[in-house]
Parts: sequence; structure tokens; C-alpha cells
Amino acid sequence: MIIGPALILSVIVGLFHVSAYVFIRGRAGARLPLLLIAAILGAWAGDTVAARMAIDPLRIGEFHLLSASFVAWLGIGLVAVLAGLVPERPAQATGPAVSTAITRRATDEEEDGDGSRDAGAAANRAHASGDATPQPQAPR
Repeated sequence: MIIGPALILSVIVGLFHVSAYVFIRGRAGARLPLLLIAAILGAWAGDTVAARMAIDPLRIGEFHLLSASFVAWLGIGLVAVLAGLVPERPAQATGPAVSTAITRRATDEEEDGDGSRDAGAAANRAHASGDATPQPQAPR
């Protein structure tokens, strides 16, 4: 079986017009396969209708380019309108929201050997923060 030039040229015309649509619109998303199918089938149908009616002034050999392009854009428009009617699914959260919490840990200077904090380091922090109440210091 030999593939005719109409199908090959319909694929080329459909790809060209979908590319132009995506370039103009900026994105196509998940509709891209549907747009390609609609444009290719539209171009093929446009060529067939124009061949039966013999009304296309712009042809490439036996391929009716103007009618194929027009029906390809009709297919693209149909997919775009139908996609606009279908509500979009809400984005599902992949995990909890990111939050950041900063806590101060005791350094080696502030900890005694038994793991408890040094009272002198706590007093220095309280004095630096503006707390005027003196803190008792443990003997060393």
C-alpha cells in the first residue's frame, strides 16, 4: 500500500498550524496531542472537500493548501473551545507546606560536662538582650 501525498502534506500542514497556534498562545499543555490530531485530520478533510468541489485557488500539485489550512484552523479552534468548557482539575498538594523555624542550640562553651547549660552564658545572653535582672552564676 502506497501512502498518498495528501496524507503526508496534511501532516506537514497540521504540524505547521499547531506550531503557529502554540507560538501565538504561548502554551498548549496536555491539549497538544488533541490539537495535532484535529489539525492533521482537518487539513486532510479540507483537502478532500476542496478536491470534490474544485474551489481552491492555492494548490501544491493536487493538494489544496488554502482549504486544508482553513479546516485545520477549524479543528484547532474546536479543540480550544472544548478545552475551555472542561473545568480544570485542582492541583493536588504533594506534601505539607514548607515552613522554617530557627532555634538556638547551646554551643560547647555554654554547656557543662554533664550536658546542662552554663549559668554564666545564660546571664550573658540575658544581659545582651536587655534584661537588667542579674542571673546567679554557678562556681566553676
